[in-house]
Amino acid sequence: MMVWFMEGMCFLPTFLVIWSSSTFIVSYIIALFRQDVDVILPYISDTGATPPESCVFSFMSTITAFSAFATMYAEYKFVERIHENTGAVSPHLNKASFAFGIISCVGMCFVATFQETSVVSVHDFGALLFFVFGAIYAVTQCVISYRGRPYGSSTSVCHVRAFFAALAVIAVFPTIFCAVNVGTSKLHWNSDDKDYTLHLVSVAFEWITTFSFVFFFLTYIREFQQFTLKMTVKLTECL
Repeated sequence: MMVWFMEGMCFLPTFLVIWSSSTFIVSYIIALFRQDVDVILPYISDTGATPPESCVFSFMSTITAFSAFATMYAEYKFVERIHENTGAVSPHLNKASFAFGIISCVGMCFVATFQETSVVSVHDFGALLFFVFGAIYAVTQCVISYRGRPYGSSTSVCHVRAFFAALAVIAVFPTIFCAVNVGTSKLHWNSDDKDYTLHLVSVAFEWITTFSFVFFFLTYIREFQQFTLKMTVKLTECL
């Protein structure tokens, strides 16, 4: 009997959810143990700003970005086949959503490789790409999911997916707004610091946005059990 996470392409979102959650939690624990960040609500990037946790964070975040890309590509091909069979989903919307996802993954790669205390502008630009286009990807995927029913996800899964997409969209605005006004390069804060409240709001919503993405991909697991992907090789000339 096949294990449930080996059915179809289910291993992709399963690995993504487990690995991405571990990425943020492991780097936080290391940074906390070394007293490089505060216990209460550091930015996720704060936990990957100082060696050795920065090395762990970069390594794990890069793998997260590539696994997210693989998951998005598999979803793109699945939706493409749904359109071929039913015509229920616009191929243009499917391609646009995949493009938004790619940009978000590139943003995560920037965040992983350019620490906030070293190259602030590039790091912040990457974070902006990751959060904004990640939220747009989630929204467009919700539209695709509803249009593709019942061939893709059930109505209940669509509702859950829409909830986490909406949560990400709502949370991303205070994350960015407060971060712009406060800055992200300071690792240690005291309650009497100027803009401490804005800092806490920004950080709290950043964690909410990030784990909204994690739980959003969690909704892919059941759907990915329904299909497989195969690679074909075509030679362009005789050897």
